[in-house]
Formats: sequence, structure tokens, C-alpha cells
Amino acid sequence: MADIVDELKWRGLIALSTDEDALRKAFADGPVTFYCGFDPTAPSLHLGNLVQILTMRRIQQAGHRPLGLVGGATGLIGDPKPTSERTLNAPEIVAGWVERLEAQIRPLLDFEGPNAAVMVNNLDWTQGMSAIAFLRDVGKHFRVNKMIAKEAVSRRLNSDAGISYTEFSYQILQGMDFLELYRRYGCTLQTGGSDQWGNLTSGTDLIHRVEPGAEVHALGTPLITKADGTKFGKTESGTVWLDPEMTTPYAFYQFWLNADDRDVSKFLRIFSFRSRAEIEELERQTVERPQARAAQRALAEELTTLVHGAAQCEAVVAASRALFGQGDLTELDEATLSAALSEVPHVRVAQLASVVDLFAEVGLVASKSAARRTVKEGGAYVNNVKVPAEDTVPAGDELLHGRWLVLRRGKKNLAAVEVAAG
Repeated sequence: MADIVDELKWRGLIALSTDEDALRKAFADGPVTFYCGFDPTAPSLHLGNLVQILTMRRIQQAGHRPLGLVGGATGLIGDPKPTSERTLNAPEIVAGWVERLEAQIRPLLDFEGPNAAVMVNNLDWTQGMSAIAFLRDVGKHFRVNKMIAKEAVSRRLNSDAGISYTEFSYQILQGMDFLELYRRYGCTLQTGGSDQWGNLTSGTDLIHRVEPGAEVHALGTPLITKADGTKFGKTESGTVWLDPEMTTPYAFYQFWLNADDRDVSKFLRIFSFRSRAEIEELERQTVERPQARAAQRALAEELTTLVHGAAQCEAVVAASRALFGQGDLTELDEATLSAALSEVPHVRVAQLASVVDLFAEVGLVASKSAARRTVKEGGAYVNNVKVPAEDTVPAGDELLHGRWLVLRRGKKNLAAVEVAAG
């Protein structure tokens, strides 16, 4: 197997490291026990978190042991946001989110074998600690001048919002996590996003102070940017979550399928578990035949299968094909069809009208006259069937699952009509 540091570098996954040569040696001498933390500040993880989980998976596959930390304690506070204080959630809500996040992480790591992953919760070692013990045993090792120099803190100090002591103390809690995992599990590496670098190094600094001679490391992955300037992991409808109730498997699949050609090579290296040769071949196809979108399709199928399972991936691929006339719409289950149609322009109507009226109402065409022209030119479809005449009115038995009509203008312009029940 390739050196894991070289592999991570080839995939563009190392932005910062405390000492790359020392880390490389530690991996070679391994196995290394390492951890990455995830705070339950929402009921689901998102694509930014997926970068960290899959980086953990790669390091585990190279023979090392991951600890997945879901912060039942730090989630009650939250790390400093760039512009304002976080809303503090009730303990029972955070506890529920801990369970949800753990359930999302578990399928992506291996919990069996000699380097089996372990899930940990920092509430286990913080909830019984008194404020005095925290200040005497941990707080005394932190220097305020260094704490306020860290980017997340200094940015807030220089803003109108300022920063509360609660959020200011977050880096102490994260540093304590690393120390505790070092003592409990022999953990010597923490990974995370480069925007968390100040929090990552608070742990290495603390361990060096209280455990003289300890060799520990931090590794920061880069923040992912998109070529068009929009934020990675965001769509017009919002954040791309891993929870299928918050982002449907169809929308998740479409996010990857619609990746910009300028971004897909980077996304393949960061997210795909294909070999270098396979990725380089997909990169070549993107250059030579971009219209085929082979790389995007491969990435969409791999990640939808990884996160949502093979059955869901098959369902959304079938839906994606059927919507564009390459499959049978009647074979799609209602949940998958509804999820797919929620991603295209759609309207809700009380009763069926003529195709011309429906095309105009949903916005597939600019006017009824344009709709008539589309029908006359043979470019109007309802449920993948070409509309024969301008006065065509769809029948009730044509409604998919008794609710939906799929309208299409030409090959690529889709919309949907939902007929209200009763």
C-alpha cells in the first residue's frame, strides 16, 4: 500500500501538519491511534463533515485505529462562529443529536478487526468535573495571549459581536479531549479541517505541557472551494446533509452529478475510493468528452451508495434516467419520485387543465402561445409521452401515484404538476 501521507497529499487532503516528517515516521512505525471530533450542533452531519469521516476511513484502511468523537459536551457550547454567538441548545436536544450523528458515522468506519474504530463522547469525562478542577488541572496550562491570537477568536474579538467566555473556552475543552484520549487510548493524532487549526494545536500544546516527551500530531485538511465561487456543500435549497430526511438521496445524487467540470477532479480525489489509475482515467474522460459527464456520474453513484446504500442509489439513478425519457416513470416508487420532482420547478393545482395551460403555469415556457408552439414542433411531453395536440388535457389515470404529472420541453427542461387530493 502507498505511504498514507503520500496518498493524502496526492488527494489534496493535507493543508497543515505539525510535523509532516514526524507524522510519516509515526505512521510507518504504527499503528497510530487517531481521532476526529464532530459536534452535534445540528441533527445531521453535512458534506464538510464527510470530508473528515472519509479521511478517517482512508487512514484506517492504511492500518491505523480511528476514534470517532461526537461531542456531547462541546456540542452544548459550539466552537466560535465567525460573526456571532451560537444559539445554545437544550441538553436533551444535544443528546438526541449525538445519537443521530453516531449512527451516521458508524457505517463509514470499520468497527471490527485489529484496528477497529471506537466511538467516544467527551461528555463522559467532562460532566463529572467541577469548575474548580477544570480551572486548576486544565485551565492553568493555557496562556490567554496565545488563545486570543488564534484566528477564530481574534476575528470575533475584532468584531462588533465580541466573544463570550463560553465560546472563548471552547479551545480548552477540545485540548482536554486530546489529552484524555491520549491517556485512555494512546491517541497521538488529531485530524480536522484547517479552519479548526487553532483548536487542533491547543490539544498538542496541552499534551506537551502535561506529558513531557509525548509525541503527538495534528493534521488539517483544506477547506474545499468551488470554481464558481459558491460555497462547497451548498445548493440553492440549502446545505447538503447526510440525513435522507433533510437532503433526499435524489438531491444528494444530483449534487454530485451537477458538479462543475472544473471541480470534479478535485472532488474525485477527496471523496472517491477509486484507485489513482481509475481517477486519472475519469479525469482524462472529463477533458476529452465533458458532455458525457462520466466522472460526475461515477462520483454520484459511489457516494450515494456509500452514504445511502446500494438500493437507494439504484432508485435515484432509475429516477434520474426516467425523468429524461430513458426509463419507465411508472416503475418509480412514490417517495423517490416525489423527492426527484421537488428538485425541479413544480406547481400544485386543484384540477387538470390543458397541457398548454400547465406548461405556461409551471413556467416551462414564457406564455401559452409559446406552449402551443412547443406542442406543434413536437417538443412537449407529459410523462415521457409526446403531446399530440394543443388542446390535449391529461386524464386522471395518467397521474403518477394519483398525484403527479412530469412535464418536459425538449430533452432537458423538466417541471412537474401535483394535483391536490380531493
